[in-house]
Amino acid sequence: MKTVGIVCFRNDLRLADNLALAAAVQDCDFVLPIFIWEAKDSWAEGGASRWWLHHSLCEFSRSLKELGAKLIIAKGNFKSTLLPLTSELKATRVYWNRRYDPFGRREDAEAEKALQATGVLVKSFNSSLLHEPHLVLTKSGGPFKVFTPFWNNCSTRIDIEDIKRPPRSITPPEAAIASLSVGDLALEPKIDWASGIRAVWSPGEKGASEQLEVFIDEMLEHYQYGRDIPSTDQVSRLSPHLHFGEIGPRQVWLAINKACVGASKSSELRKSADIYLKEIGWREFAHHVLFHFSDTADTPLHAKFKSFPWRKDDMQLKAWQKGQTGYPIVDAGMRQLWQTGWMHNRVRMIVASFLTKHLLISWHEGSRWFWDTLVDADLANNTLGWQWASGCGADAAPYFRIFNPELQGEKFDPDGTYVRRWCPELNKLPSKWIHKPWKAPKDVLESAGVELAVNYPEPLVDHAFARVRALAALDSIKSRD
Repeated sequence: MKTVGIVCFRNDLRLADNLALAAAVQDCDFVLPIFIWEAKDSWAEGGASRWWLHHSLCEFSRSLKELGAKLIIAKGNFKSTLLPLTSELKATRVYWNRRYDPFGRREDAEAEKALQATGVLVKSFNSSLLHEPHLVLTKSGGPFKVFTPFWNNCSTRIDIEDIKRPPRSITPPEAAIASLSVGDLALEPKIDWASGIRAVWSPGEKGASEQLEVFIDEMLEHYQYGRDIPSTDQVSRLSPHLHFGEIGPRQVWLAINKACVGASKSSELRKSADIYLKEIGWREFAHHVLFHFSDTADTPLHAKFKSFPWRKDDMQLKAWQKGQTGYPIVDAGMRQLWQTGWMHNRVRMIVASFLTKHLLISWHEGSRWFWDTLVDADLANNTLGWQWASGCGADAAPYFRIFNPELQGEKFDPDGTYVRRWCPELNKLPSKWIHKPWKAPKDVLESAGVELAVNYPEPLVDHAFARVRALAALDSIKSRD
C-alpha cells in the first residue's frame, strides 16, 4: 500500500534545507503540501507582514509547481482543517517544522494529539533555529536571561556540514483537493500603501538566496563598521526572509563560514563574520527567552516594571509614529519604517529609547506599531528588542541608559546623509545643525528653507527635562527590586 504524507508549511516557505519536506519526500509515495491560514490570537500578523506573506506564498507556490506539486491553501483552525484532510486522503503521516511561539506551540500540540488519536503519525523537525530552546540551559537547568553566557554555551556546539537539497520532484496524491488561492486570503492591503515596500524587497526563497549572496560578496567584510552607519547598506537585510523561513539559519551560518575559509582569525573578514553570526545568536536568544517566558510578549520579564508610571499621550505617540518628533534621527528612522517596512537596527534602538524614556510611553505601544509596520515583524525578536530598550527584559539595557538623540545622530550619521534622505525638508541644513535644527541660527534656518513648527516640528520634549523625568520614574519603582 502506497503511503500518503501531508507537509504543513508555516513560517518555512522554502524548498532547500526544509527538514519536514525532505523527510516527507523520502518517506512517502505521495506528498501533499498545505498552508493553513489560521485565525490567530492578539498577535495576528500585521499589515506589512501580511503583504510579505502574500508574495512569499505566490513565490513558494510557483516553486512547488515546478516540482510537480500544488500548494493547497486553506483557512481555519489548524487541527480542524487537518483532521478531515487526512481522512479524505487516507494519509498516514503528517510532517511539519516546529513552531516556538506560544500560539504555534499550543496549536501544534493540540493537532498532534488529535492526529495521533486517529492513528496518524506526526513527525516534526527544527528547521528555524540552530538549537532547540529547551536544550540550551544553564548549569542549574534553567533558561538563560543574559545573552553572553547563552551564546558561549551554544555557539561552540553548532556543527553544520551540509544542507538538505531541495527535492527534484514531488508526487502529489491523485485525489482532487479543494484549495483557496493566495488572493482569497486577502492579505494585501485594499489601498496600495505598499509601493515603497515593493520597491526595495523581493519576497521568496530566490530573493533570500540572492540577498545572502549580495551581502557576502559586497558587504560582509566591512560589516563590523558599516552595521552602525544607517546611511550605508552594510547590513544583511535577511531578517524578513529568516522570519518567513525563505532561508534558514543553518544555511546562513554555513554560507558565512564558507566565505571565510582560508581567512585568518584576525582578518577583517573573519572579525566581521563573527560579529554578524553573533546577531544570528541574538535571534536564537530571542526565541529562547520567548519559549521559556511565554508571557513576555505582553508582560515585562522584570515584574517591577508592571507598576512603571507610563504616560498615555496619543498626540505624542502619533507624532512618534509619523516621524514628527523634532529630533531628526528619530524622525528619519520612523519615516524609513513607514515607507519601506524596515528600519536600520541602530536606529531601532534610538527610536525605542526615545519613546520609552523621552516620552515615557509604554514599550507596548512601540511593540504594537513595529508589529504592524515591519516586514520582519517577529514576535520573539520584537519582544526582546522592546523589552531590552525599555529596561524591563532579558539582558536589557539599564533604564537609566538614556540615549541623547542629538548625540546619537551626530555619532552614527555625522554628515546627515541618513536624515537628509528621509527628512528632505532638512536637506539644505549644514551638517553642523542637521541633528539639532532647533539650535540653528535664524539665518541658517532661513537659508535652508526650514521653518520650525511649520515645515518641520520643534522637539516634542527637551532632552534634559526628559532625562530627569525618566530617572524619577525609575526611582518610583526601585523599592520593588
